[in-house]
Amino acid sequence: MLDIKLIKENPEAVKAGLRAKEVDCDATIDRILELDEQRRKLIASTEERKARQNKVSKEIPVLKKAGKDVAPIFAEMAELKAGLAEDAAKLDAVLAEYRTAMLSLPNLPDPDLKPGGKENNEPLRYFGEPHKFDFEPKHHVDLCQDLHLIDYERGVKLAGAGNWMYTGMGARLEWALLNYFIDTHIADGYEFILPPHMLEYQCGETAGQFPKFADEVYKIANPTDDRVHYMLPTAEAALCSVFRDEILSEKDLPRKMFAYTPCFRREAGSHRADERGMVRGHQFNKVEMFQFCKPEDSDQAFEELVTKAENLVKGLGFHFRTVKLAAGDCSASMARTYDIEIQIPSMNGYKEVSSVSNARDYQARRGNIRFRREETGKPEFVHTLNGSGLATSRIFPAMVEQNQRADGSVVIPEVLRKYLGGMEVIEKR
Repeated sequence: MLDIKLIKENPEAVKAGLRAKEVDCDATIDRILELDEQRRKLIASTEERKARQNKVSKEIPVLKKAGKDVAPIFAEMAELKAGLAEDAAKLDAVLAEYRTAMLSLPNLPDPDLKPGGKENNEPLRYFGEPHKFDFEPKHHVDLCQDLHLIDYERGVKLAGAGNWMYTGMGARLEWALLNYFIDTHIADGYEFILPPHMLEYQCGETAGQFPKFADEVYKIANPTDDRVHYMLPTAEAALCSVFRDEILSEKDLPRKMFAYTPCFRREAGSHRADERGMVRGHQFNKVEMFQFCKPEDSDQAFEELVTKAENLVKGLGFHFRTVKLAAGDCSASMARTYDIEIQIPSMNGYKEVSSVSNARDYQARRGNIRFRREETGKPEFVHTLNGSGLATSRIFPAMVEQNQRADGSVVIPEVLRKYLGGMEVIEKR
């Protein structure tokens, strides 16, 4: 949520910032300013009526004692009561519309981002060299089927299109990846979290995914009452709300944590022909990094998360690039995002395996997440940051494709071998 003070002080700058994200919110911002004015007038009117009500109520016993007619006073009291009820109803309606409008606004992009969409994304650096073969390489789907790593057909039979099932060494390899990520984050001092997979609506709202993207996640209705839960689309939605409506102490910051969860996405169904296999699916595994920090530490925390994601990919031996996203390619909640993209040979290009983002105070305002500054004793909004560390559904196909050999076997990255009993190569049975 944006700061209403910022909107009121410089609405044109806010409009321009959101247009850089390719979002036209001019009418919404104008309406927010109108609603804010109405809100302040209604609050002032309510306070005036209450003050008059208190004054009149004190006059009643005096008038009665003096034997004067109190009927006009009671008539005025009834009028004041009706006016207060009318103001309250109007204020409730204004506040509801105001809140909806404020929640609909995306985050402002950082001023150094290029405006526009992904065509203006900027590769910052490359690591390693693109993989080259002296034989005709196989697609990861074929490799995974030949080596009995993944059963695509039975995955679809169990859960429908956009799903797969890890089997045998495939399941062990997937688990080795997750253990590699987890061990690395623990070594870096991050707290391991295993959050619930079914979340309340407020979690998606705090993260900035709801209400706009509420239809892109799976909903679970409770048959015994009217509660609805949402299947976690990413651990960010859970971690972001851990301290919702709380005030942390300054010495508690930064709070660095990570979570392993499966992630559930409805939108995955319409993928392109070149995304055959497990590049895009309705359920996938991911380890997510998250930080709560003071505003002045936000930029440093962002660079830390980017470096951590890059180091994980380096450890697997992949060629990759780090890309600074243009304003319009950043998600609605984020002020800044860098993507780490790896090469998947069969796709003739790069695919994002980690997005590291800084929401600044946007999510904290939505979730009322603050810390108390020791110097002033006053609460301030924290900054929140997140980054994939990492998602496996693209790491896995890149790993088997880049590490395949002419005989159809796949070399296991060295960092994963300790989780697989020292095995170095997966060969066809």
